[in-house]
Formats: sequence, structure tokens, C-alpha cells
Amino acid sequence: MIHVSPEVRQAIDSGKPVVALESTLIAHGLPYPVNLDVARDSEAAVRSSGAIPATVAIINGVPTVGLSTKQLEELATTPGVLKVSRRDLGVAIAGKHLAATTVSGTLAIAAQVGIRVFATGGIGGAHRPPANEWDISADIAEIARSRMLTVCAGAKNLLDLPRTLELLESAGVPVLGFRTDTFPEFYTRGGALPVSARIDTIEDVASIFLAQWAFNTGTLLCQPLPHDDAIDEVVFKMALRIAESRATDDCVTGAKLTPYLLARLAELTSGRTLVANRKLIVNNARLAGAVAVAVAMAMSA
Repeated sequence: MIHVSPEVRQAIDSGKPVVALESTLIAHGLPYPVNLDVARDSEAAVRSSGAIPATVAIINGVPTVGLSTKQLEELATTPGVLKVSRRDLGVAIAGKHLAATTVSGTLAIAAQVGIRVFATGGIGGAHRPPANEWDISADIAEIARSRMLTVCAGAKNLLDLPRTLELLESAGVPVLGFRTDTFPEFYTRGGALPVSARIDTIEDVASIFLAQWAFNTGTLLCQPLPHDDAIDEVVFKMALRIAESRATDDCVTGAKLTPYLLARLAELTSGRTLVANRKLIVNNARLAGAVAVAVAMAMSA
């Protein structure tokens, strides 16, 4: 059922490091042509760390691991591409759709073919109560059960971050901070919420992940943006309040809410959120590549 590109298949079979990359950011998260540039830059960043990139999507109903240049371009330019989590895989496959995979959709497919490391921008989480009290991303459950290492810049600041961390704890997911003591907040560096452990070396990340892997639980590794790239927290919160107010006025809810808010935030910050988003995605891909190399070395030792 799953098509794996020859390069990725050869790497998996020979124990070489591979990093899965999601495709929702290409079809839904970023505007063209930035989306295509970021997809290419992310794959290049993984390669620069010594690993093989494996972007995941559903191409005409076929779950595909390792996309061609043409397939990346198709995702970046085709209107109406489906957005698919684990829940939606059957519909996309049976309907022979072109679909971009979210964090949970990517993890579900990548885990099936034996990939252990995954890079994304930021994970989904719990939305803010009371209006969205039951709106909880499928990412949390999937990170827990995937037995993969998910590298991210924390979660988007528009979520209820304390509840998100509590849900991760309940699911048994260790939240590791790479050279940080606090949970990164996507566009900003964070600073209020602690991670479960700070890790300062790639080798220690690999060791902890493999120990956690043995107990059938996934691991979350969070890397903040560098200071020069992060957005000031006060500036961001002001823009977010305006964006949320507009979403309420326009009756935007559910799966459409996050893309709507991201677009409004880009407008309100004169594109600074877009620049930050692009940099953190590529930074995470580079870190994931380095960790994948360390994991492969540890497993072959």
C-alpha cells in the first residue's frame, strides 16, 4: 500500500539515517513559492547533516515516502489538496486523492516503513477553552504511539500550551529541550513553561530516544529559534489578539482556524512570522538529520 522511493528504501534497508518530513506545510502552511523553497531547503538541510530526506504525502491515493521534484511541485501549486491526519488516511487512499499529511498523518505512514526520526515546524496541541475545550490535535496521540523522535520548535503560541504539555505528559511523551530549559513557542523562544529534561548533545538525544523507543513510546525534541530570528513576545501577542478577533468575526473554526490565523499573523507582523516559520522548519530538519545519524550509529554499534 505504501510506495517508498528507491533512495529511501535502500537507506532504510541498509540502516542508514533517514528523516521523515511532512507535506502539510507545502500545501497549506505557506504561500507559493515560499512553500516549495522551504520544502527543498528542508530536504537539503537533512542531507547536509548526513541523512536522507523522506517527504511524505499521498499521491493519487498512494501513501508515498520520498517525493520526486515533480511531486513536490504538484503539492505546492495544486489548489484543493486534501489535508490528512491519521483519521483521514482511508478516505484519501480509497478516493485516490492528492493529499498532504499533517504531523499525525506523516508519523503514521513513516512509522510503518521503519523510519525513526521526523522533523516538522511545530506540533498541534490543545486549543484554548472554553470555546475550543475539546479541540485537541491528533498529533499528541500519534507522537506517543509512533515510537519515533519528533523534532519541532515546540507548539504554536496560539494554542493552550500548559494544557498541551499536560496532555503530552499524560500520554507518556518526554518533552526534551535541545539546549533549552523551557518549552519553545514556535515564533517566540518561550521561557515560562519547563521541558521535562534539557539535553545539550546530539549523542545524548539519540541515547534517550533509543531508551524510550524500547518502551514503545515516542519522544519529542524541541529546539527554539535563535534569538535574532525569534519574534518579540509582546509584539506577537498583540498581533495574535487581533487575528483571533478577526477569526471570530469571520466565523472561522475547526481545521480552517490555524491556517487562517497564520495568514493574518503574517499580515499583521509584516511578514516576520513567515520568515520565522521558514527558518525554524529548516533548522529543525537540520537537527533531525544530525540526530538520525547519531541514532543510526548507536544502533549499528
